[in-house]
Amino acid sequence: MQLIDTHAHIYAEEFDSDRAEVVARAAEAGVVAMVLPAIDGESNERMFELSRALPNAYPFIGLHPTSVNDNPRWREELEEVERLLKACNGGGSTAPIGSPERPVERFYGVGEVGLDFYWSSDFVAEQTECFRRQVELAIEYDLPLIVHTRSAWDEMLTLLEDYKGRARGVLHAFGEGVPTYERIKALGGFAVGIGGVSTYKKSPLAESIPHIDLEDILLETDSPYLTPVPFRGKRNEPAYVAYVCARVAELKGLTVEQVAEQTTLNARRVLGLGE
Repeated sequence: MQLIDTHAHIYAEEFDSDRAEVVARAAEAGVVAMVLPAIDGESNERMFELSRALPNAYPFIGLHPTSVNDNPRWREELEEVERLLKACNGGGSTAPIGSPERPVERFYGVGEVGLDFYWSSDFVAEQTECFRRQVELAIEYDLPLIVHTRSAWDEMLTLLEDYKGRARGVLHAFGEGVPTYERIKALGGFAVGIGGVSTYKKSPLAESIPHIDLEDILLETDSPYLTPVPFRGKRNEPAYVAYVCARVAELKGLTVEQVAEQTTLNARRVLGLGE
């Protein structure tokens, strides 16, 4: 059985003491690939280094919406995202891989980007400007998006409707009801990322997942966050994507093997992994 964790921040400091063991446990659980989404300039080098070290880790590049809030340098960081995409994906650099000019061979997508109005609604304009530019970069380089949305689902889907038929990717950390999924489905080209929230008793996902097409589901952990039951309250890690797979299988009346096989195919198709 093969699984792909389509969202793991295992370059974060939370894994500094046992990162090798975390990677080993993921392999033992059947995880054959992990997607490493970017957050901001402060953590990028850690992500670059890990993606170079792990052959089954796939780097994305982007500026997270909460890294726009209270950040007077967010436009400079966005310019750095553009520079890195040009260097690594646009033939804009002949520098050796691992150098500051070209830290990875290529990026597999643009992310983690989006809108997050949970903590503050004071930066709606800035987040929206930053997100739109990154959607346009994904379209320009023909790359998928990893989209973060919190307390902004209507705004997010309204914005993505402007790019219908051009933008594609995954709506990360989906935890909404069927009507929201139906709006995503209507966009075309987008899957939903299902993680540990699916195992929580009060999550609406228990009612939503039976109505979500299996072909539209990607499995993820969001490590070290959103840890699934039975480890809720502890640090999340990629091996725990197996518990998400089991929960999706339970809710859809399928075998774990069926869910693992299809969601792995989905991840490779939607995010271009292994190409």
